Amino acid sequence: MEILMSFVIGFLFMAAVYLMLSRSLLRIIIGTAVLSHGAHLLLLTMGGFGGDAPPVLQHGETSYVDPLPQALILTAIVISFGVTAFFLVLAYRSYQELETDNMNLLRGIDEDD
Repeated sequence: MEILMSFVIGFLFMAAVYLMLSRSLLRIIIGTAVLSHGAHLLLLTMGGFGGDAPPVLQHGETSYVDPLPQALILTAIVISFGVTAFFLVLAYRSYQELETDNMNLLRGIDEDD
C-alpha cells in the first residue's frame, strides 16, 4: 500500500509543479492546492497504515492507530482551504482591476519581447 501511495504522491507533486510553472494565475493557485493535497497524503503515508484499534487506551491494548498524523492532516486541510480561498479572492480581484491573469503581463513584461 505504501508503494502505491508513493506513486500517487509523486504524481500529485509532478502535476503541482507543472501547474505552478505556468503563466496563468488560476493554474498557479490550482497547483498550490494540489501540492497541499500531496503533502497531506505524504504525512498520512509517513504515519503508517498499521494498527487495528482506535486510539482509546485500554488495559492490555497494544495495537492502536497513531492519532498524530490524522490530527496534523486535519489542521493542514483547514489551513490549505483557507489559503486557497484567499488566493482565489485575490486573483479574482486582480483580474477585475487588471483584466488579465497572465503572470508576464502582471509583472509588466510584454508578450512580444
